[in-house]
Amino acid sequence: MSLTEGLFFKSLYEENKVTLLFLHGGGGAGWMWQPVVDRLTEFHCLVADLPEHGGSMQVKPFSMKLAALKAAELIREQAHGGKAIVIGLSEGAQVAVQMLADYPGVMEKAVISSALLLPMPGASMYSSRGLISALFKMSVPPFRNSDWWIRLNMKHAAGIPDAFYPQFKAGFQEMTESQFVNLMVANQTFRMPEGIEHANVPALIVCGSHEYKAMKDSARSLSSKLNGNQFFQINLGQGSGLANEHNWAMTAPQAFADTIRNWLSGQPLPGVLS
Repeated sequence: MSLTEGLFFKSLYEENKVTLLFLHGGGGAGWMWQPVVDRLTEFHCLVADLPEHGGSMQVKPFSMKLAALKAAELIREQAHGGKAIVIGLSEGAQVAVQMLADYPGVMEKAVISSALLLPMPGASMYSSRGLISALFKMSVPPFRNSDWWIRLNMKHAAGIPDAFYPQFKAGFQEMTESQFVNLMVANQTFRMPEGIEHANVPALIVCGSHEYKAMKDSARSLSSKLNGNQFFQINLGQGSGLANEHNWAMTAPQAFADTIRNWLSGQPLPGVLS
């Protein structure tokens, strides 16, 4: 466990030559990657807590620009050869997209899973800090000790398995109003960054087949901007839905790990991708 310029991270399997950097989704922390990292022991794995998350709460306020800067610094200082394969999910995928525009030189390759780049229905509400602040006051402080409410959010909003309830609950109980507002505004107002078309970084772009239209359109738009990319949709089969496909690193970690491994080695990707 280490701290670099304020950014908390874990460095695992350092003896391996190729470095992977994992960027988690909004409101979580590096623990979200445990099921995947446990299956990728042949790689050097850097698992970061993004600004204003987990062990990096003191690095704030959260923004995509700040997160991209800190992630690039981490790669330069800790990755073998000063370069890494960047793997981002949800808000972490948005950070990876910002890195493609701002710091492509530290990226060997990128895996972008569910990066929102287009407005969602009702997006104007989520650009209002006042409205998001009111939403926080209604949905978080009254329920900090409510197991049923926390579990409801964990399962249906975040798609996180029950085994990670202690970590999710701790994050929910520690969440501040400023953190909530900063994350929501950054997530919902993020758009395709200027200059991304100049990034000469091979990319795998992924989204869930049951995700919102804006998410699928975002993936297609990103695919049209980047050279040398591949675009796939996830379908986890019968009973699959938006939340568990969006957070498939936790709900289908073997498929996620196999996707990383096979894509990097040029092997066929798992059948959940089409």
